Amino acid sequence: MANLRTLAERISEEESFGSGHSMCRGCGVPIVVRTVLASIRTPVVVVNATGCLEVASTRYPVTAWSVPWLHVAFENSAAVASGVESAYMALRRKGAIHHDVTFVVFAGDGGTYDIGLQALSGALERGHRFLYVCYDNEGYMNTGIQRSGATPRAASTTTTPVGSESVGKSESRKDLTEIVLAHHIPYVAQAAISHVQDLSDKVERATKNQSASFLNVLSACPPGWGFEAQDSITMIQRAVNSGFWPLLEVIDGHWRLTSHPEPRQSVTEWFRSQKRFAHLFADHDVDLLDSLEEKTETEWRRLLALEERDREWFLSPAGQAWGLTG
Repeated sequence: MANLRTLAERISEEESFGSGHSMCRGCGVPIVVRTVLASIRTPVVVVNATGCLEVASTRYPVTAWSVPWLHVAFENSAAVASGVESAYMALRRKGAIHHDVTFVVFAGDGGTYDIGLQALSGALERGHRFLYVCYDNEGYMNTGIQRSGATPRAASTTTTPVGSESVGKSESRKDLTEIVLAHHIPYVAQAAISHVQDLSDKVERATKNQSASFLNVLSACPPGWGFEAQDSITMIQRAVNSGFWPLLEVIDGHWRLTSHPEPRQSVTEWFRSQKRFAHLFADHDVDLLDSLEEKTETEWRRLLALEERDREWFLSPAGQAWGLTG
């Protein structure tokens, strides 16, 4: 894998996604896009679902894209990518195209966890060769900060506002990574904008795969979460270091964590740094905070057990064939 300096150089020289976008200050999505595209060595075709990225990167008469790019509806990005990939494969069989092309889908959590889940499920079942990247900022931020399936429990949003009979969103966030894993595709991973080398390494492994791959990337949203724009990377680091957002990959059904924060920080402190959870501290809702802390701890222990179970596989020739470094 490329060292950090080489990755930084590639990102700085990346021209596939550049100036011309109007994302918010501190938004993590441009980091996701530039890192992903800088980590792919073949020509790229991008399919982009409706959402923050699409709206802010193609406002007429400018565009931030210099690669073939398709804007599609919220619900059908995976279906469109399936069709594009199928057409490409047909042209290759006919000898009309001879070079490799990588197909990448970018969609937010609204277009992935919720509205686009059916199309994603079908594409994963069929095994189309593309990389699906969900930039997860935990809400429908583009349309007014409404709750999505990715929004954490107790978060205050415009559709789950805090009130006399509400502590914010009452449901737990959907575990999309587990849902994708149920389709038995070869490569599934979670990454974060605070760990760009880890993200880049995962993109390289994902795109060497001859089937569908999925990356779920935690991306900060200052206005949606309620923090200062300059703190975006710190905010995501806290999510990773607390275990709320584990960095992991599952290769051919085998689990490993790619970050082991020691000591792990408190999830409560991560909540405390965001206005969307401010009511929990104003009301001293210790029971709910303890419940959220306990759930994170239980999940972390489960992941450690899975990693220990699969440790030998990652050291085997089959595991090392994926280009693993440790």
